[in-house]
Amino acid sequence: QVRLVESGGGLVQAGGSLRLSCAASGRTISTHSMGWFRQAPGKEREFVAGIPWSGAPTTYADSVKGRFTVSGDHAKSTIYLQMNSLEPEDSAVYYCAADPRSRGSRWSGDYAYWGQGTQVTVSS
Repeated sequence: QVRLVESGGGLVQAGGSLRLSCAASGRTISTHSMGWFRQAPGKEREFVAGIPWSGAPTTYADSVKGRFTVSGDHAKSTIYLQMNSLEPEDSAVYYCAADPRSRGSRWSGDYAYWGQGTQVTVSS
């Protein structure tokens, strides 16, 4: 069983920064690929960024490319999402997810394990 716990969300003004963390546990977590997704009210869950535990290659949604950076600390079994130049449109619940087949997918259906989510609110 894999357990994912996100933290680091909050309220920030437009142009500000936040760093989200996702602590992962589970016997085989190092063989999974990891992803960050977000879901705003009334919208579908969307891919934000992805990373394997090897650290590369990382992938990003076009909407966050150049502003967000995904990284991982294998020793701590934790992945991070550094979010800079935040915009009100980035407001959403952010979820960490794990794919046991390590496909590096952008499709939420490929991810078997999910955290509880952390709220990010960007004020204008």
